[in-house]
Amino acid sequence: MPLLEVNNLKVWYPVKSGWFKPKRFVRAVSGVSFDIDSGETLGLVGESGCGKSTLGRALVRLEKPVSGGFRLGGVEISSLRGQQLRRARKDFQMIFQDPYGSLNPRMTIYRALDEVLLLHNKMSVDKRRDRIAELLEMVGLSPAQMNRYPHQFSGGQRQRIGIARALAVNPRFIVADEPVSALDVSVQAQIINLLQDIQKNTGVSFLFIAHDLAVVEHISRRIMVMYLGKIVESGPARTICANPLHPYTRALLSAVPTIDPNGRRRIILPGDVPSPIDPPSGCPFHPRCPIARPECAVSEPPLEPHGEHPGHSAACFFC
Repeated sequence: MPLLEVNNLKVWYPVKSGWFKPKRFVRAVSGVSFDIDSGETLGLVGESGCGKSTLGRALVRLEKPVSGGFRLGGVEISSLRGQQLRRARKDFQMIFQDPYGSLNPRMTIYRALDEVLLLHNKMSVDKRRDRIAELLEMVGLSPAQMNRYPHQFSGGQRQRIGIARALAVNPRFIVADEPVSALDVSVQAQIINLLQDIQKNTGVSFLFIAHDLAVVEHISRRIMVMYLGKIVESGPARTICANPLHPYTRALLSAVPTIDPNGRRRIILPGDVPSPIDPPSGCPFHPRCPIARPECAVSEPPLEPHGEHPGHSAACFFC
């Protein structure tokens, strides 16, 4: 049984409109379904604005879905309220994208971590301090630094603190929302290796959100590709990166730098991403697709198995 099961999840935001005009919505996430096993890292990639972060925030109940649901360990998290939701939060946490904005500049690292422990665990002051020291060591920082403020740390160190905060209550599932995009390349590798070590030691599951397929391939067992609020391709990480089926995935992969002078041909997509307020009919990618045919503007292809490898699916009629 999967640890996380997501079923037809939709997150729409209402848009203000004039009197007597029909309601309009930003369709950030439109009917997404997938699952994640215990101890697995599932990668989620796509352009900025495709709905990746909204999906991640919905899975930790920071955004409210309009329909669909998700279960964590057999518990329907999407319907929990009040005290039940507060008690369940220790099972799922989030690592935020911005290591500078995700920490309170007026709180020491000790207070930032102690706040989480105090909320979810009935521990004495001494045990909480010991746990904070353990967490800092786990992410490669010295316990002697716990009384410092965020501005006294580098960006990579702040992201390590954010990881420690997410791990404080021993969650079963963590959403990592582009945790390395704001960091230098050398620091990115350190954080990726840290997350992999933590997963080996704790068995935690990750939804790893990024726009860089090379990074996601390195850390993930499976990858989902998202476009305009929908999953257009999913499958094993190596299979997708070696043999992408969907035209959008091919375009994303062609943008990954390579040292081979005879490497991939760069695919330039025409136009811009359509507005999620007024998405195109049929396949959401057809206005920019190099292999689109007239029927693509009429019918939306389902996400179904394609290719030779098991578990490899794509939402395309002609891939």
